[in-house]
Parts: sequence; structure tokens; C-alpha cells
Amino acid sequence: MVKKSKLWVYILVSIIAVAIVIAIIFGIYITKNISYASEENTKTVAVEIPITPQDKNKKIDIEEIVENNTKVQKVEVLEEQEIDVEFTTQYIENNSLAKGKIQVLQEGVDGKQNAILKNIYEGENLISSTQVSSRITKASVDKIVQVGTGAYSNNYVPVVGDSLKATSTTLAIRLNPDENSDKVITINKGDIVTLKAKQNDWYYVSYDNYLGWAKSENLEYVDPNGTGDGDENNVQYTKEQLTQNLGFSMLLNKPSGLTLEQFNKIFENDSNDVNNVFKDNAKYFYYVEKQYGINGIFVAAVGIHESGWGTSNISKNKKNLFGYGAYDSDPTGSSYAFQSYAEGIDLVSRVFVKYYLNPKGTPIYGGETATGTYFEGATLTAVNKRYASDKNWANAVFKWMTYLYNKL
Repeated sequence: MVKKSKLWVYILVSIIAVAIVIAIIFGIYITKNISYASEENTKTVAVEIPITPQDKNKKIDIEEIVENNTKVQKVEVLEEQEIDVEFTTQYIENNSLAKGKIQVLQEGVDGKQNAILKNIYEGENLISSTQVSSRITKASVDKIVQVGTGAYSNNYVPVVGDSLKATSTTLAIRLNPDENSDKVITINKGDIVTLKAKQNDWYYVSYDNYLGWAKSENLEYVDPNGTGDGDENNVQYTKEQLTQNLGFSMLLNKPSGLTLEQFNKIFENDSNDVNNVFKDNAKYFYYVEKQYGINGIFVAAVGIHESGWGTSNISKNKKNLFGYGAYDSDPTGSSYAFQSYAEGIDLVSRVFVKYYLNPKGTPIYGGETATGTYFEGATLTAVNKRYASDKNWANAVFKWMTYLYNKL
């Protein structure tokens, strides 16, 4: 049934069709008014457009004419916006920290820039945005992170951020560092807390939503990689457990759960990695999981797809595995240059978390909240809608995710 809103269009088209038929019968010419503008005025002139034999024989498709006159048009607009300049992260190795341990020495701060963006709208919906030029108005501040490379020993002294395990049958978490202070909560042997601060022989810890003090002698450091057991909960998940949710509906704003050793394993002796780019930087996919709550396998798969396993010119010359910052008109010239592959892995992970994988207002890293500018959902298919113009992008990334998971 024809919608009432289109009825007038059909009436108009029918009148035009009748007029064309009459014109063909009498061999006349159709006159079309064409307007052109000048600085002073606008003029209209008549131009005779002859009807060709092909026009006479062409069937008039009223449905096509209606569709062309009622569909939503795309509009390209140049707009100036203030946008964030993402900070970069410096990783410093520290042999006095246990392998896999992360210590943030300085939080990063985003800068600001005034950018000219070429935005394309379909109706009221923004469907693509390309940065044309920019001017820095506030410099960013680097994040500085220490990562452990040393061996764990029983003499290791826990630092803020470490996970600790209760060793006594029950352990009182108290309001103040005093045996006579009120109890906040009592936990059981094996329960895990996070170290927040230290005072003499007392540790200030968090447990779920509780905060309080506990005697250090009743808490034991949980080595995330010692004894080959795995993460903070001292469990290394099996391949079957890690792949049980593998699919296009997998949420990418959740860590993969791999240990540092497992990340190293999946990139060990891979013939695709001809320059050992991913083997040498496997640990950073683990570190971004720990800091930003993103699936590190997903980040690695995007890098593999975009850089051809680190063989693209942008990857080799700019240490940019993702083509980050590249415009279609000049991808090589416009793409970001990083000092190390680690910088790019860290920055792009934060971009995904901040703009693509979480709705606006979601608490993320460093006390920040997600802007959700391009959020369509936290799955591969959803990210594809705004991150890549290639409709096959999600399929290509998923292929490499599956490949990496299967190497566990």
C-alpha cells in the first residue's frame, strides 16, 4: 500500500509523465529552467533539451523516481572541534620488581587540540569523521609505568597495587591500624585483597567495596606469574575456559584472562611474524589488559590485520601497527609515528576503551570516564560500524583472534 506521505509525489510524477508523453507525440522540446548565481543577483534562463529517440523508448519507473526524491541525503560538513590529544605511555623495566608486575609512577594526562574535521552526515546521523588539520592548545603529559623483569622470591616486599592472600583462618580488616580498632569486615583464608598503602607492620587494603587495615604478617603476596599458576587469583585458565565465549558476540571490553606466559606462548616461533615484531612485544598486550580492561588478543589481532604482521611500511617506519591517525588521502604521511611499538599498542588500546567499547560515562582507566563517541556496542560487529569503512574488517580481525586463541 502506498503511504499517504508519498501520495503527492506520485501525483506530481504522474502529471510529469503525461506531459512527457504529450511532448513526444507532438515532437516538441521540453524547456527546463536553470538558475545560476552571481555576487549581485540570481538569474534564470531557459534551455531547450531535445528528446532523443532513446528517451522516447525509455520506460518511466515511478517507484525509482519516488525513491530518489524521498531518500535521506548525505551531507559533508567542515567543523571545528576541541578534541583530546591522547597521552603516550613510557614503559620502564625494573629488575627489582617481579616479572609481569606493573607499577604506575606517573599518570598520563590528555592534551587538547583544535581540529578541523570533515564530517559526513546521513540525515542527523554522523556516519564518518576525518581530521583535516589541527592545532595543539594544551600539551599532553606522558604516563610512566615500571614493569617487572626480575624473578620472584620469598623475600619480595609487596608494593601498592599488589594482590595479597589471607593466610590465617580468619582475618579482621580494621578501621584503623590498631588491634583494638573496630572491625570493618572479617575475611577467610585464601581471600584476595589489594594493597593500597603501608604503615609499619600494617597494610591498608581493599576487599570488594570495603577498605581497612590488616596485619601484614597475615597476608601473603600472590605472584601473578610465579609457579606457573597465573593471575592475581593464582589460577591459569585452560584453553577450553579461555575460548568458551570466543565468537562475534564476545565482549571486547573484558580481559582475555591470559597470563603473561600465555601471551608469550602464542607469539613464539610464528612463521607469520617474520620480523619478530609481535614476539618481542607480546608482553604489552598483557599490560594493556591489566591497565585498561580490554581484550589483549583483540588488540593484537587488529595490529596483525592492519600491519600484515608488522610488515607494512607504516609499521616498519613509524612503529605504528594500526595505521593510527592515517587519512585515506595520505595514509603514510598522516599516520602517527611512535617511539616504540609499545607506545602504539598502549595508545590504541585506550582509544578503543575510551571511544568505541564503552558507553558514555563508564568509569575506565586513571579515574577517567568513557566518552562513548563511537560506541555501538562492545562486540566486533559493533566496533566495525564506526571504526572501519571496510565491511569485512570484523571478519578479518576475528580470523586472527581465532588463530591466536588456538595457539594456546
